[in-house]
Formats: sequence, C-alpha cells, structure tokens
Amino acid sequence: MFSYETIKKVLFLFNPEKAHHIAECGLKIVGKCKLLKNYYEKRNYISDQKLNQELFGIKFENPVGLAAGFDKNATMINAMKSMGFGFTEIGTMTPMPQDGNPKPRMFRYPEQKSVQNAMGFNNLGAHTVLKNLKKAQPFPLPLGVNIGKNKNTPERFALSDYKTLIKKFENLADYLVINISSPNTPNLRDLQNEKFINELFTMAKTLTSKPIFLKIAPDMEANQAIELCKSAVNAGAIGIIATNTTIDYSLVPNCKDFGGLSGACLSEKSALLFKEIAKELYGKAILISVGGIFTGKQAYERIKNGASLVQVYSSLVFEGPSMVRKINEELLELLKVDGYDNITEAIGANLR
Repeated sequence: MFSYETIKKVLFLFNPEKAHHIAECGLKIVGKCKLLKNYYEKRNYISDQKLNQELFGIKFENPVGLAAGFDKNATMINAMKSMGFGFTEIGTMTPMPQDGNPKPRMFRYPEQKSVQNAMGFNNLGAHTVLKNLKKAQPFPLPLGVNIGKNKNTPERFALSDYKTLIKKFENLADYLVINISSPNTPNLRDLQNEKFINELFTMAKTLTSKPIFLKIAPDMEANQAIELCKSAVNAGAIGIIATNTTIDYSLVPNCKDFGGLSGACLSEKSALLFKEIAKELYGKAILISVGGIFTGKQAYERIKNGASLVQVYSSLVFEGPSMVRKINEELLELLKVDGYDNITEAIGANLR
C-alpha cells in the first residue's frame, strides 16, 4: 500500500479544499470495501484495555477522536476505525443546507504545520446528513454530532436552529456538541455569553437526555472562558470541548486576515486555556481537549491536565492516519512509565 508521505505529495499538488474532497472519496471507498477496511484497521487501530474507558454509558476503546470539520456530512464514518480513531465527530451541520463562504477559504502552511479555514459551516443540511447517518448504521465507533446555526438565522432566532438540530439528531448521536465558537459565521461568537448559554442548555435539557457539550473558542481571556463554561455546566452541559480555531493571526507569519487557524500554531494557546478551564471544572464535567495535538506526549499532557478524550484534525493533514496509531502507542508507553494500569488513572493526575 502507498505510504501517506507519497499520498501527501499528490494531495498537496491540489488546493486544500480539492485535496479534502479527494481524501473523502478515498475514505468512502475504504468504508465500503471490507478488505480495505480490515487491512487499515489492523494497521492503524490500537485495541488495548489500558486505553479503554466508559463515559456517559459509552465505551471508548481509545481516547483519540476525529474533531468536527473533517466529516461535515457524515460520509466517512465507516472508515474512521480504519484510520485508528477511538471515536468520531461529524459536522458542523446546520438546519438548512448552506454553501459556506466564498472560495478560496482554506489554506495550508506546511512550515508551521498549520491550516487556516474560513469555510463557514458549508454542509448539505440536517435532512441530508441525517439520511447519511442512517445509511452508515451500525456505527463502528462512538459518534458525536456537532451542530450550529445557519448563517442567515438572526441571533434572536438562534435557539430555534439549535432546537431543530437537537431534536433531529438526538436519537442517532452518542453525544451532541453546541458550536457557537467558529469564527467563520458572522456574529456566531457573540452567542458566547452567559445569557444565551443558560437559555440554550436549559432548553436542551427539556428536549433530550443525551449528553451535550459546549465547544469554546481559544481567544477569550481565561476568566471569561471559565465563567462561560461553568454557566454551561450549571445549566446542563455534560462537558466542555476546548478549543476551536483561533483568530490570533500573529501565530503564523503572512497568514490571511480572516478565518481560523489550527494545527501546530494553536498547540500552546489551546493547551494553556484548557489547563485553566480544567483547574475549575475537572471532576465536575467531562473535558475534551483539541487544538494542535500531534504526539502522544502532547495528548498525555492534556490527559494529565484533565482531558478524558482528545481530538485531532489539522495534524492529520500533515501526518496521516499513522499519527493516530503512534499517539495511542505512545500513550501506552507513557502509562507504563508512570505505573498506571488504565488511562482513567492518568486523567487529571496533574490536578490531584
């Protein structure tokens, strides 16, 4: 089989969005071909009881998941175990289909191992995504569904969009994620306020018993982020996903002045904010860390700082699926060095 380095050379000949579509076609084939699926699962998927844990009644065989944004329309779910992931998150999807922002809207920075995107929640809409989900059943892995409001929905009607989406996806999702932190939908981050968050999660509790997370941006002051996260948890959120992409354009020289940056440039910023949030919420909520994770050492530090799970996306672009396997293999080595029999013993070790 071709190495990812060879595949990457071909993919990087295309603009990032076109390369993503090519990768999507390949993963659709893997998901439908039992021979390929089994081959890559054997190659990439780590199954070891030391990495197993149960969260909100769901078994996670390893803690490394695919972040939202890669599989927007639920077309690649059946290939994700073959990529090595322990869980996957689809979306962000909106009630109505939308094209997203004008192209070009995705950019690579190979020297910084970073990506900038201004996609704008481009997706086929809730109705089509739901049909895709039903076709993919039974899911090979725990599944998260990431939801957001349509660009044209006024702020005062945003609750209605989230209500529609929660009702539509609650039966198929293992967990739901409220996305009000993308920088690519005008005024979306304005919803990161205590009043809206309280209203949203209070409403959500009346609609479903499924676990719901809040995903936050990395660009707030730590005190503000902590207060918003505490408000969400007090109003019914089961946990926090930190963080989304950043609009701190000083992190990558000569980058665009729009969209969100992710990848290695975000690693330190995301890790620092996550650590501050975890100091307040570890033991009170389930915490998922995402942002600039490339290695098992980085993942392990987030875990010791309170993360039950971690997610990757941009790092996958540069390292390929072998990265997921290597992260899990390195986690096993680090657990062994620290004398832990199971990953749950390491979660929050720096906070105890």
